[in-house]
Amino acid sequence: MGHDEEVLTLDAPDADFVRSFPATTHAIGPAAGLYGHSKRLVPWLREHAPLYDAVVVHGLWQFHSLAVHRALRGGPVPYFIYPHGMLDPWFKRQYPLKHLKKWLYWPWADYRVLRDAAAVLFTAGEEARLAAQSFWLYRAKPAVVGYGVALGDPSLLGRAEEFTAAWPQTQGKRIVLFMGRLHPKKGGDLLIEAFAQVADADPDLHLVMAGPDDRSGVLAGLEALATGLGVAHRITWTGMLSGSTKWSALKAAEVFALPSHQENFGIAVVEALAMGVPVLISDKVNIWREIVDGEAGFAADDTIAGTVDSLQRWLKLSDAQRSAMKLRAAGCYEQHFHMAAAARRLIDTITPHAGDRVRFTALK
Repeated sequence: MGHDEEVLTLDAPDADFVRSFPATTHAIGPAAGLYGHSKRLVPWLREHAPLYDAVVVHGLWQFHSLAVHRALRGGPVPYFIYPHGMLDPWFKRQYPLKHLKKWLYWPWADYRVLRDAAAVLFTAGEEARLAAQSFWLYRAKPAVVGYGVALGDPSLLGRAEEFTAAWPQTQGKRIVLFMGRLHPKKGGDLLIEAFAQVADADPDLHLVMAGPDDRSGVLAGLEALATGLGVAHRITWTGMLSGSTKWSALKAAEVFALPSHQENFGIAVVEALAMGVPVLISDKVNIWREIVDGEAGFAADDTIAGTVDSLQRWLKLSDAQRSAMKLRAAGCYEQHFHMAAAARRLIDTITPHAGDRVRFTALK
């Protein structure tokens, strides 16, 4: 789109992933401790920031965002903040002690970082709405720029037959696909409970749980739950899928399900939409409004009852209705979640503050 982007990171310059990163990268780490403190960061920013039109900061709660505030506040180079869901009040409810710790430095650190940013960039309107609920002392200039996924030629991204050949028990089945970390936040237990309640509706229904065991024992607990509910033989556990195998799984799926308790965006949800796969999600996935408004899937409470309701609504659709929803899923992706559209909204947000040609650094 005619703009240059460089990355400033507190990773070590000799890290393999830094050396192989396909963009101009300034690695001035490593940072110290859990807070990621670096004595080099503020001086680097003060020296080099005039070379850029804007600075985009990814994430809160660590030193890098405070350093940008110290170096650039009140200066000619604007900075923008991507919270990436870190202001979601779910964390306040789930981890009250951590929230109390954040309160200790919120007034003099991240509150000011947000207050003085040219804009706070949100990936969804729901994220912007929820962000104001975490702390009563909150000031920000919100801008919903979205986020997205960029795809190559879909015909080159695997084939459904490749997935069913790798897992023969899925051949000829109506696949309900879960793809994500096996983490309590993702609601895998809700999906298994709900699947057990609707499984008798069609003997061809089959649940695929694709993802790594994020915490020791989570997978074993979910498998035990499936066994206790009598549906273990109708569930396939694939582990983490990547590359062509991941896309093959999406193409083989009839519907994608993620009843997560908190999801700032949901990359896997968008990847499903991009493949024309309707989605059944909870209303705690922050892009649920765009999906429901686009009639690209169903959203419900992050409960067993809510998940059952979404599955039943899908099963009650006629073949023609399901086919129409598949087309709308792809359309929803093109309208809201194509990376090119998100990039354009980001540029349109930055440009009034930074001039017509933007060369900005993304600080992570």
